[in-house]
Amino acid sequence: MRTKTSSFILALLLLLSVGQALPVQSHWVGTWAASQQRPEPQNALSKDDLHDATLRQIIHLSLGGSRLRVHLSNRFGTAPFHIASAHVARAQSRDSGTIITASDKALTFSGSADLTIPAGAEYVSDPLVFSARAFSDLAITLSIEEPPAEQTGHPGSRETSFLVHGDSVSAGELPEAKKVDHWYFISGVDVEVAASGARSVVTLGDSITDGHGATTNGNDRWPDVLAERLRSNPRTRDVGVLNHGIGGNRLLLDGLGPNALARFSSDVIAQTGVRYLIVLEGINDIGTLARDHEVPQSEHDALVRHMIGAYEQMIVRAHAHGIKTIGATILPFAGSGYYHPDDTSEHDRQAVNQWIRARGHFDMVVDLDKVTRDPQHPDRLLPAYDSGDHLHPSPAGYRAMGNAFPITLFVMKDK
Repeated sequence: MRTKTSSFILALLLLLSVGQALPVQSHWVGTWAASQQRPEPQNALSKDDLHDATLRQIIHLSLGGSRLRVHLSNRFGTAPFHIASAHVARAQSRDSGTIITASDKALTFSGSADLTIPAGAEYVSDPLVFSARAFSDLAITLSIEEPPAEQTGHPGSRETSFLVHGDSVSAGELPEAKKVDHWYFISGVDVEVAASGARSVVTLGDSITDGHGATTNGNDRWPDVLAERLRSNPRTRDVGVLNHGIGGNRLLLDGLGPNALARFSSDVIAQTGVRYLIVLEGINDIGTLARDHEVPQSEHDALVRHMIGAYEQMIVRAHAHGIKTIGATILPFAGSGYYHPDDTSEHDRQAVNQWIRARGHFDMVVDLDKVTRDPQHPDRLLPAYDSGDHLHPSPAGYRAMGNAFPITLFVMKDK
């Protein structure tokens, strides 16, 4: 009996020692993302621009890692799109597009330097050893020989991109580059993280999430502020923030970009490592309904009902994939010269916000309406938070919004 006991203890000790010797399992998490859409004519590049071109684009990472993968998109293309090569490097200047040449590395796709993305598809690069630091600026440079039939991109980048002719993917500088404040063909970056609790949060919204009114090259949108706060707390330092805002986006109808329900699978469920979803959508649905002329009360009632139905669909679909949902109330917009909302539109906003605030719907709620409204005129933005158009917040307003999310919402129970 004593021999059996000794053997069991020895086997247990050997098992424990083997377990301790196993390396920590790393996994992939999204660190940056941008929703894809078909650029409007004024935001698209000309065919001449994309003939024999080098396109360098700067992005800001929310989470660091030891390896990375880059997502390239031809989602709105109508034919296969060939990219001759793609490189990544640490950006030295957001304003000039210069890179640290010693950090420049080529991406591969199934081992090849070039790739052809089928129409409507997205490609993910092979994993690349690259020391990506949280809140560092990454330059993604593409060599494009011929323009695609239809472009895919994200017009509301709030970040400057750089375009020259010829193959200059590894060049430290791009002198006399054409500058455009849009992104094209890049949709996401993942990093490999050793922390077992690493995860990401998707912020799904319209121009208020996309950052209209924020500083170009300033990274002061409200999701940027939230990312800074998460990184500064030891319990949430491994949470990446993925901004999936599209200017003019709506819950129910297509506008600038597909409606929120149509893009839910690609922009929420398919995101790498997503565990939380913040929904701030609906102001464009309310504003558009009566933008040109008043409509019957029955149409206002139907809009509110359908918006609530869209939120319910998001909650159900997110929960099916283990994603917690956070509802954000719609901001005030009285005085907007674009939508010129009246009392009926304000009533619609209040009805939707009342549903968002009610228990039993979203897992958690953050009352951004309360945070940003003028206490003296609650249907209007606080002047200090108003960018000037009475619809979009200023950088100060975005900071207040980002600061309104309790860190505890993103703390894992076992932490």
